[in-house]
Amino acid sequence: MVSGPSGAGKSTLIRRFLAGDHNSTFSVSYTTREKRQNETNGKDYYFVDIDTFKEMIHKNGFLEWENVYNYLYGTPKKEVFETLERGLDIVLDIDVKGALNVKNQYPYAYLMFIEPPSREELIKRLSLRGEKEIGMRMQRVEEEIDKKGFFDYTIINENINTAYNDFTRIIGKIRGKTVWQE
Repeated sequence: MVSGPSGAGKSTLIRRFLAGDHNSTFSVSYTTREKRQNETNGKDYYFVDIDTFKEMIHKNGFLEWENVYNYLYGTPKKEVFETLERGLDIVLDIDVKGALNVKNQYPYAYLMFIEPPSREELIKRLSLRGEKEIGMRMQRVEEEIDKKGFFDYTIINENINTAYNDFTRIIGKIRGKTVWQE
């Protein structure tokens, strides 16, 4: 599982890794937020209404779910375990609280924390991608960074190429270890 503050570079690292790795796949999360212009339903997220999301909660359809920035996000349990049963690794881009919840349920899960080099750089990145809720996002940054000690690995993403090399090295280490089980 890959976590960290919004704008730290999680999605960039994951996309780059998955483009060259045929033994892994991406876990598409569900969300109640609106689709952004550059996003595709079923590829970036499954965009659903609040009633559909709540029904999935009621049916125990999520590995974890969280309220993040006033929207609900959840990791579909069935898809994760079907992927693992097929012998593929699955990469989750997941909220810090959600990652820790999964780790509590499934101790064999591995957590990677992506950290921005500074608050200033993070604000710059969020601004460049057109985020409108920068103030709200920055309020969570310290809380999220304070939890990085609970993660198995941390990467400070100051330079994307260096961070990517660290990311792939860590994946290589993880692949030699025990697979987590339901």
